[in-house]
Amino acid sequence: MEKRYWWVLLTYVLMQFSAFIGVPLLILLEVPREQIPGIWFMFSFTTALIITTFLLRKDITERHLTRNRSTKLEAVVWSIIGVFMAFAAQYIAVIIEMTLLGIEPGSENTERIIELAKTTPYLIIVISVIGPILEEIVFRLIIFGSLYKRFNFFISATVSSLIFAAVHLDFTHLLIYMAMGYTFAFLYVKTKRILVPIVAHVAMNSFVSITRVVFGEQIEELQRQLEQMQQMQQFIGGLL
Repeated sequence: MEKRYWWVLLTYVLMQFSAFIGVPLLILLEVPREQIPGIWFMFSFTTALIITTFLLRKDITERHLTRNRSTKLEAVVWSIIGVFMAFAAQYIAVIIEMTLLGIEPGSENTERIIELAKTTPYLIIVISVIGPILEEIVFRLIIFGSLYKRFNFFISATVSSLIFAAVHLDFTHLLIYMAMGYTFAFLYVKTKRILVPIVAHVAMNSFVSITRVVFGEQIEELQRQLEQMQQMQQFIGGLL
């Protein structure tokens, strides 16, 4: 593995543990406690992305040297296809978890992040854009990419996805992380452009963020109305 890749991984690890320093610091600065997680998430992720971009400047300037890289048009097409592939893979994984494994849908990790975003709305930028960019660089470009040079696709995607799940502390929904890992890794291998899985990941997270944070209350109200309508229909059907 290239030396600069190790520095990127170190940056990502330090970012993950930076809250142990950042949160007490913000408390000392008398920042409102409900805003502290969102502020530090924004600062740490943004800083990590800036450092990562600097460390990978050689990869950025020499990306055109990659062999068999897809054309710009092909990259656009696969980015669009990748969004639907990501949602389909996630949906299939959820169905398998529910029907075969008896796992209830919904992630505690996701719910915590959504609640933080409701308190500090600008955190949506981290969830939707900065986070996915960093994750694709770390888990697809570096970890998967390095493994793929020595092992086959299945082993490389599996290992990188397991690490991805471990970072999110969500082994209950391991199958979902595996499905996402295989999808994004496939897009990367297919196009030889890390931007393609980044676009798919950003699009998926943006959709979830907007629907859950921005329109969350409206969707919950609509669900309640639909449930009431179903109950009323069942009641009327019972009378008839």
